[in-house]
Amino acid sequence: MTPVLGEPAGRTDLPKAGEAPVLWSVDAERQGRVAARLAPEVLDDTEKERAASFVRDLDRRCYITAHVALRVMLGSCLGIEPGAVRLHREPCLSCGGPHGKPATTDGPVHFSLSHSGSLALLACAAVPVGVDVEAVPALAVVREISGELHPDETAELAEAPEAGRPAAFARTWARKEAYLKGIGTGLARSPSLDYLGTARTAVRHPAGWVISDVAAPHGYAAAVATADQSAPAAPSPSSSPEAASR
Repeated sequence: MTPVLGEPAGRTDLPKAGEAPVLWSVDAERQGRVAARLAPEVLDDTEKERAASFVRDLDRRCYITAHVALRVMLGSCLGIEPGAVRLHREPCLSCGGPHGKPATTDGPVHFSLSHSGSLALLACAAVPVGVDVEAVPALAVVREISGELHPDETAELAEAPEAGRPAAFARTWARKEAYLKGIGTGLARSPSLDYLGTARTAVRHPAGWVISDVAAPHGYAAAVATADQSAPAAPSPSSSPEAASR
């Protein structure tokens, strides 16, 4: 679903546990002007200061568009005005600092946000959720950082046709970041620890999680990770020595 910012959003029912999350996408090139008009009444002081700190206009426009859309989404799920949504950061699972997973005290809703280029992807759910969107990188970038993936994923990329490696890498990295955002560690947990696969369908789901690809415009890959509360809980990600050392 792509929201039309500036028009009444109506009430979006928060999905129940076991249901698919609500997903929105916004594009700063198409919706940035409307988001900038809404921002003074919607964003809080911290978000306004962050927006003002960007040097590049494109980065500022993307941040404002994504965060206005997030507040509109949360407001529609919670039944409150977007500007009334209270956002904060939970403690970091790796170091305990105040820069962990974003959260709100306004209701039983979990959410996630990601942006790449001018495109942003957002999700809200009744259970922990993570999303990621990635621009397909150049082949040289794939060669440089594919070794950071799980060894089996690195091997799969090496065996794939060269022309298809960038898209496969973006697909895998989006799944991986969505999962790491969902569990709350981000890249403090090494991307090499979890195998999610490079194929067009996720080959393996981590214990307690469901990973799904999300339709994205040409040149992008996107994914959503949703906690499966009917499955056995995964081990605490912060217990891994690799996570603690990064």
